[in-house]
Amino acid sequence: QVQLVESGGGLVQAGGSLRLTCAASGRTFSRYAMGWFRQAPGKEREFVGRISYNGGSTYYADSVKGRFTISRDNAKNTVYLQMNSLKPEDTAVYYCAADSNLYGSVSHRYYDYWGQGTQVTVSS
Repeated sequence: QVQLVESGGGLVQAGGSLRLTCAASGRTFSRYAMGWFRQAPGKEREFVGRISYNGGSTYYADSVKGRFTISRDNAKNTVYLQMNSLKPEDTAVYYCAADSNLYGSVSHRYYDYWGQGTQVTVSS
């Protein structure tokens, strides 16, 4: 069992930065790949990026590539999403999720555990 809690969301102007944090409970955090997803009002949940169980591999959606960076600290049971050069279209609720597949998936259907989400709003 893994419980996930996101934090760090808020309101930021276009071009600004935010860092989201996802804190996990449980001693098996290092056995899970971690993913970040987002969902804007009226839209489906969208893959943002994922990081492998040991942090050695990352993969991003084209829409955020070069602007967002995922990292993890297994000693702290924490995964981060650094978001730079934010755009109004990045506005959404952001979720972290844990995938028992060591390298993670781009599909939300394969993730086993989810956080409650944190709101990110980017003003123009």
